[in-house]
Amino acid sequence: MRPGRAIYATDPAKSRGRLHPEPESRTRTPFERDRDRIVHASAFRRLRGKTQVFVAHEGDHYRTRLTHSLEVAQIARAVARQMGLDDDLAECLGIAHDLGHPPFGHTGEDVLDACMEHYQGFDHNAQTLRVLTKLERKYPNFDGLNLTWETLEGVVKHNGPLIRYGATLKDLPIAIQEYVATHDLELDSWPSLEAQVAAHADDIAYNNHDIDDGLHAGLFTIEELRREVPMFERVLVTVERDHPGLDNDRLGAETIRRLIGVWIDDLVWESGNRIAAANPQSVEEVRAAGKPLVGFSDEMNENQAVLRRFLMARMYRHWKVNRSRSHAKRILKELFDLFIAEPELLPPDWQQGGDGPRGPRTARRVCDYIAGMTDDFAIDEHKRLFRLER
Repeated sequence: MRPGRAIYATDPAKSRGRLHPEPESRTRTPFERDRDRIVHASAFRRLRGKTQVFVAHEGDHYRTRLTHSLEVAQIARAVARQMGLDDDLAECLGIAHDLGHPPFGHTGEDVLDACMEHYQGFDHNAQTLRVLTKLERKYPNFDGLNLTWETLEGVVKHNGPLIRYGATLKDLPIAIQEYVATHDLELDSWPSLEAQVAAHADDIAYNNHDIDDGLHAGLFTIEELRREVPMFERVLVTVERDHPGLDNDRLGAETIRRLIGVWIDDLVWESGNRIAAANPQSVEEVRAAGKPLVGFSDEMNENQAVLRRFLMARMYRHWKVNRSRSHAKRILKELFDLFIAEPELLPPDWQQGGDGPRGPRTARRVCDYIAGMTDDFAIDEHKRLFRLER
């Protein structure tokens, strides 16, 4: 049974609106409309060619940024519904959260940030805002998707306030500085509960799909997980009890499915306790709470830390992954260095707005161009420019 809307949930009827006023939809709430605009965005479609750990050509069974975003959105929606929150907003934020990621996962982000060291850097979260407010160009009256204040707030602040612990606006990525100059996202407050749910749904999704991808890639085995990750072993035992003799593929899949449920149950339980203690009476009181009201229990955080240490040793630092990462670094670094020195090699649309070789505006155009690439497009573009094949 679906619970009623909680008093501290974000109410679409009370949305703060859009930077550029538009007539409301007759059939959709503002957050449903935001979700639909993101789903139809070019940047969202390109996520199918951007991978998390493995490069796209290494196999069709591994998660991409697109499948990951869909998994996050599904988990966020399920959790938000259990908690009486606006599940459309939570789903929307799950779908949008990775739009700014470049090709080749976190390796791509590290390379672009290093390349942009003297040009105000690169940050995937700020790039997501840039995609949503500037780089998508589908509408006649504005750049970007003109999403609601609540969606943009959730995208930028899903991990918490950006202005705190001595940080000021000048310390933030330039894309965020530029946008909030005209549309204040209140960077010193916590975001809505829907945004906090989406952030933790991201953790649940990648924790569990990295187990699945690592098993399929043969980087580790179920027996190694059993020995080294107690949480996995506890759930695995229940699967073996309920389904004796199950083959390894189904055994792993069922264990991961139950693990997701364990994570969700803990998140809902712990968040419920925090909300009850804080007793917010509105979404504005959530923002003013001074601390996160959604989160995992201490026990679950420790279980998560054990799993992440296992994955770091067995997956993220595996020699096969290291080779792929090394290859990706060279591709993106060489593309950036070539384009910033010879911007006339960029496609015509991307040359516009530049300021000549190694200029700061050119650097940002090059960065935007590379950040929007899929893995395969980056590989092919590198071949076209560095391997003169007929």
